[in-house]
Amino acid sequence: MKKLLSASLFFIFLSAQGQEAFGTISGTVSDASGKPLPYANVLVEGLKLGVLTDDNGAYSISKVPRGKYRVVVSFIGYGRRSKTIEVNKSISNINIDFTLQETVENLDEVIVNGKTKETVLETKGFAINAIKTEEASLRNIQTNELLNTTVGVKIRQNGGLGSDVSYSLNGLSGNSVRIFIDGIPISTYGNSFNLNSIPPSMIKNIEVYKGVVPGHLADDALGGAINIVLHNDAKTNFNASVSYGSFNTLQTSVNGLYRFEKSGFTVKASLFHNYSDNDYKVSGRSVVVTGLGGVQTPITARRFNDAYRSTGGMAQIGYTDVKWADQFFIGLTGSDDYKEVQHGAFMTITPYKDRFLESDALLASLNYQKKDLFTKGLDVNVNGLYGKRNRAVNDTVAWAYSWNGEPAIDFRGDEYQYTWGSQQEGGPTLAKTKRNVASIRTGVSYAINDHHKVLVNHVYSGIDREDSDALRSVLENTFLGTRDLHKNIYSLTYELTAFNEKLKASLFGKHYQQKTISSDPAIESDTDGNDVIVDEVVISNKKYDGYGLAASYVIIPNITLLTSAEKAIRLPNETEVFGNDGDNVVANSSINPESSDNYNLGFRFGSFNIKKHSFTVSTNVFTRNIKDRIGLPIETSLNVDDELIVYVNQGSGTSKGIDAQLNYTYNNNFTLNFNVSRFDLKIVNQGVEIDVPNTPFFTMNGGLRYSLKNLIQKKSRLNLFYNIYFTDKFSFLTAQGSNTVGNEFFDVPQQLAQDFGLSYTFPNNKFVMSFDIKNIFDEPVYDNLSVQKPGRAFYLKLNYTLNKF
Repeated sequence: MKKLLSASLFFIFLSAQGQEAFGTISGTVSDASGKPLPYANVLVEGLKLGVLTDDNGAYSISKVPRGKYRVVVSFIGYGRRSKTIEVNKSISNINIDFTLQETVENLDEVIVNGKTKETVLETKGFAINAIKTEEASLRNIQTNELLNTTVGVKIRQNGGLGSDVSYSLNGLSGNSVRIFIDGIPISTYGNSFNLNSIPPSMIKNIEVYKGVVPGHLADDALGGAINIVLHNDAKTNFNASVSYGSFNTLQTSVNGLYRFEKSGFTVKASLFHNYSDNDYKVSGRSVVVTGLGGVQTPITARRFNDAYRSTGGMAQIGYTDVKWADQFFIGLTGSDDYKEVQHGAFMTITPYKDRFLESDALLASLNYQKKDLFTKGLDVNVNGLYGKRNRAVNDTVAWAYSWNGEPAIDFRGDEYQYTWGSQQEGGPTLAKTKRNVASIRTGVSYAINDHHKVLVNHVYSGIDREDSDALRSVLENTFLGTRDLHKNIYSLTYELTAFNEKLKASLFGKHYQQKTISSDPAIESDTDGNDVIVDEVVISNKKYDGYGLAASYVIIPNITLLTSAEKAIRLPNETEVFGNDGDNVVANSSINPESSDNYNLGFRFGSFNIKKHSFTVSTNVFTRNIKDRIGLPIETSLNVDDELIVYVNQGSGTSKGIDAQLNYTYNNNFTLNFNVSRFDLKIVNQGVEIDVPNTPFFTMNGGLRYSLKNLIQKKSRLNLFYNIYFTDKFSFLTAQGSNTVGNEFFDVPQQLAQDFGLSYTFPNNKFVMSFDIKNIFDEPVYDNLSVQKPGRAFYLKLNYTLNKF
């Protein structure tokens, strides 16, 4: 891996041949009252350069060659404006603000706007949602909360900030859904750098692919993929935020970039820190205090061993917008976290105390991007990581505890200890897992012309893992076992654009390779009868092929048919094969890959604009035919271990359902978002078709936003937010047999949570203050395996942004 990174660096520096003078044009577009105009068209005449303004009416056009040009701005319902500019050696960064006058004519007909970047993604044929994070980054919203409002996406979280999270896309969840950061599998970064800890301010946008994943991501994502795209702008900027709220929750982040205009040398860095006591109130059948004679008294208790802390960041140096590279960075990514563990897989009557996990990671990174390398149409993208990850489990306390935080008593009234000497069964442990990790994603694409494009992509991921435990004997720690996993995934994609860009199609094939190596020392006798240490090595090398197609067709302007299909493979990951003590997972070396035939068929209507009204409607019907689904055991559900879990092949089954989403805007001041998802997920288990347990089949989300300008101060803006989340009742265990008496014990009740928030942007647009109330009515909300989540909470956030200095 080191040789590969060195070769990449050598190639890039050999390609350096000086730099070409380019300029950048930026500014804002607003109406006569000063209100920003989002999605206005900004075009540099004579060049194929143009953008749409963002939500704040801002735009930036880079890579403008030297010369004189006319910049033209237009917006539906407003007049056109233009200005002449000149890019030369002394003036390479030009700022132009435009003010447009509203036209007198009443527009009764439906008008078609230009496409935003998100719209372009969502009309390529894939079942995809492109999520903008700019507004969310100003509020007290975690990245996971933002994803949870997306149609077809359900975030499954075992508690509060920092707790274990899984992602469900159209019913396929857990490790069937792959998470990426700029195309690199997020698992490479380790537990301490995840979507719990990464603030939205570090993120440019989020791409959610459901069921069918494009070849350029090149991974074994069976149920879909979530790609986190970090900011890669080459514009000097600085952002800092701090948030404080309920449960002693503190979240801070700092992001900055500085570019030297003459040389293109660029430095960028980002830091974050999160902390929460997570001492929210819980209640229910397991939250009891056991008294004399074993009498159990239900109580409302505060979690007392659930604190979470994470700190991390990135630092990169390199070049941007130079002749030999659009982006070239080398850098370091580091993170560290601490998580107390309140209970096992379920909430039990004797919670844990003083059991905790610690993680850290330090990784070197390489990023290189270049469009039109050597020849027009040839684009290259390389992202690589190499480094170390560590995780430790500390569990050495033998005393049993109750939910009041006091030592538990037996039926005689005596405090007692666990016979195994630790909070979790298995005995005391100071287990530590060390990993050497590497991942590199390489993509090369060539646009033959405007209608034909070919892409080749490769992702390599490698993990060398070593487990140890300071509480083991010297002999056991001397002869340690090792666990290695190496994965290569190749993809070839052909993209077609035809019929005046009405038809867009993508045909791709994928080849999967995974090699696992388990090595454990054992004592055997040699020919002379002497005991010798030998390594028992188990090697598994598996290869599979998959393929898929995505296509879209514009039936009439702004009505698009979308369809996609894929034969997808998902290889068991490290945790499922080797287990993980920190997450209470037992190893299963015999687990098989799962596969699925995924199909999507949908329509996108809009955006339509009628006077000051704008709306978009999209819908998607889907089916997933699954074989050897990986999940928790079904046949032993009634005897499930309340502390340890193991992943098995549940069987074959299907997921069928529908998504629908509505986005409505009035006068750029009022927005309404609503989405609904309904599906059935069934597995044939021991010859009987059953509903997959612990799966919410029906969800709805809604959101309102209203803006008030010039409140208290001129050129200020107040945004009011309201969100509602509905999850229908589901069972976290499967009914056994035809007798349904008592099955309600395993039901997770119907849930309706509501949030309210506001943000106030001060006149200079640099400072934003926001306030949020989560779960306004303090409704009990649950998730995985009926684990209770936080109730009503209050948060205040301050955000400062500087784009010119």
